[in-house]
Amino acid sequence: MGYRGSYKQWEEESIAPQVVFEILSPSNSASELSKKQNFYVQYGVLEMYVYDPISYEFWGLVRSQRDEIPRLITPLNLPWVSLALGIEFKLFDDGLQVFYPNGDVFKDPEEALQEREQTQKKLDRAWGKLRELGIDPEKL
Repeated sequence: MGYRGSYKQWEEESIAPQVVFEILSPSNSASELSKKQNFYVQYGVLEMYVYDPISYEFWGLVRSQRDEIPRLITPLNLPWVSLALGIEFKLFDDGLQVFYPNGDVFKDPEEALQEREQTQKKLDRAWGKLRELGIDPEKL
């Protein structure tokens, strides 16, 4: 489907997202978040996670496909593994950390972008070297 700024269920054959992440900000009110939680439960979202990067508060609502009422996930349940994604959430003194199923930590978006740029520079240098040797990388 490509990039989308937000998920529009009516454009997705009325299929609800399975997992939702809400990052709190000053513009999110408690009332707005409550409405979102009710909407997600009503439309069949299996997992909803909420994180406040300022206070490091974390909680979630999780249900299996058979459950009607979601289960509340709080820091007392951590570490927690997402049933749908297999990723693990751990809360530390300096905030929430998320881990891939293989145990590797999710990178900060800026760090991941820098790594990608460095990798692209290395690739560009390697392709340049191949061209210097008379090899066209496009034909490999």
